[in-house]
Amino acid sequence: MTDFTSIPWTKIVKFGQATMLDKNLFSISWILGRFCNYKCSYCWPYANTQIPDHQELEVYLKTMDNIRMQAAGNGYTKFHWSFSGGEPTAYKHFLVLAERTLYDSIHMTTNLSPGIQWWERWLKATEFSRRRSITASFHHEFADEKEFGDKILFLNQNDVFVTVNQVMVPEQFMNLYIRCKRFSERGINVTLKPQSDPTASKVVDGYTEDMIQLMRRGFPQHVREEELLQVKLIDNEDKVWHLDQAERFNAFGFNKFEGWMCNSGYQGIVIRENEVKRSYSCHDQRLGTLSEGFTIFDKPTICTTPSCVSSADSKIPKIKLGKI
Repeated sequence: MTDFTSIPWTKIVKFGQATMLDKNLFSISWILGRFCNYKCSYCWPYANTQIPDHQELEVYLKTMDNIRMQAAGNGYTKFHWSFSGGEPTAYKHFLVLAERTLYDSIHMTTNLSPGIQWWERWLKATEFSRRRSITASFHHEFADEKEFGDKILFLNQNDVFVTVNQVMVPEQFMNLYIRCKRFSERGINVTLKPQSDPTASKVVDGYTEDMIQLMRRGFPQHVREEELLQVKLIDNEDKVWHLDQAERFNAFGFNKFEGWMCNSGYQGIVIRENEVKRSYSCHDQRLGTLSEGFTIFDKPTICTTPSCVSSADSKIPKIKLGKI
C-alpha cells in the first residue's frame, strides 16, 4: 500500500498518529541544538552551526522528568521521544539521553554519520524501548551511498524501523528520485517529501504535476502493515483510512487546520534548543523555556495557524469542529 490517492482528503474530519489516537501516548519532538558535523551547501543557515550549542546534560534530564510529571497530570503515561538537530548523534551525551527513555518509544532524525560501533552502543542503550525508529537523511556532499545503505540494513536487521526521508528539491528532482529508487531496490524504505520554504510555512513552487504524483505514490514500503500504516484518518461518514506517515500530508496539500481542535501543547510539545512550544509552526506564544520553566496545556485548544508543514505538527490529533 503506497498509493494513497483514494483517501477523500476534503472529507477528513479527524486524524492523527494512530498511537496517539488509540493510546495515552504523549509526543516530544526535540531539537537538541543546531550543531552539525556536516556543512551542506543547501542547508538553511538557521538550521545548523559549526559551534557546539548543546546545554548541560542535567538540564536535559530534568526536562525529561518535568515532561513526564506534567503529561501524567493529563493522563498520559506513555511517551514518544523524537530527537533531531542539527545532528543529534553529535551531542556527546546523546546515548545517556537515549538510555533515559527507558521503556518508551524513541525516534531520531540523523545523517547516520556515526560508524557501526557507535550504532551498536545505541542499540544497547535503547534495548528496552517499545519501538525504535529513525528518519535517515542522505547528504550527497558528505555521505557515501553504499555505506549509508549498509548502515540502514544493519539497523533494520536489529528491529529498527528506518526510513530515508528525501526532500525533493524541484531543481534536482529526477536525480534525487533515481537515487531513492536505488535505495528502494535494496529493500530500504523511502519517503519523498516536498521542500518547504525557509520559514517552514509553505511548500516551495516549481513542482510539475508529474512530480507531485510521484511524491504521492512513492515507493513500495518494506515493512509489516502495522509499521506501514502509522496515521489514522476518519471521514465525515466515520470511515477509517490509513496513511504511512504524516510526512506525506504536504504532497496532498492536507496541511491547513486553522479552526480545528488540536492536541498540540496538550498531548505533544516541541523543544527547539531552549524554547518549548506547542508545535514548530504554531503562532501561539511559547509554553516556556528549559532554563526558566514551561507549562503544558491542560486541555486541547483551537488551531490558530494557517498551515502545518512539519510532520511533527501535523501528526498530532486534530478534530474538525462541528463535524464530530
